[in-house]
Amino acid sequence: MNDNEATIARVIRAGDYTGSKAWDALELESFADVTVRLHWTDHPYVWHVNDGPEVFAVLDGVVEMHLRHSGGKQVFRLEPGDIFRAHEGDEHKAIPLGAARILVVERKDSI
Repeated sequence: MNDNEATIARVIRAGDYTGSKAWDALELESFADVTVRLHWTDHPYVWHVNDGPEVFAVLDGVVEMHLRHSGGKQVFRLEPGDIFRAHEGDEHKAIPLGAARILVVERKDSI
């Protein structure tokens, strides 16, 4: 990217983005201690706990979001336009049902 590209607005067509491997990401923006990434995947993520909140918006495809807590486990079916918000400390795992594109907003260096 040259200096001019850094200051020019652009359109990103989420449906055109395909990673070379599951959970590849295109970093869209970074500010303060937050990143905004477009992820492409066709495989489940691992169970994990973020060190801060996470916003997870399904843009394309269907994702089952699994959430573990002291009361057991919940599964949410997320379709395009649905948003999942994980609080700091929530143990969760995303399982796409086929290929999916997801916008993730989270703390930098979060897993």
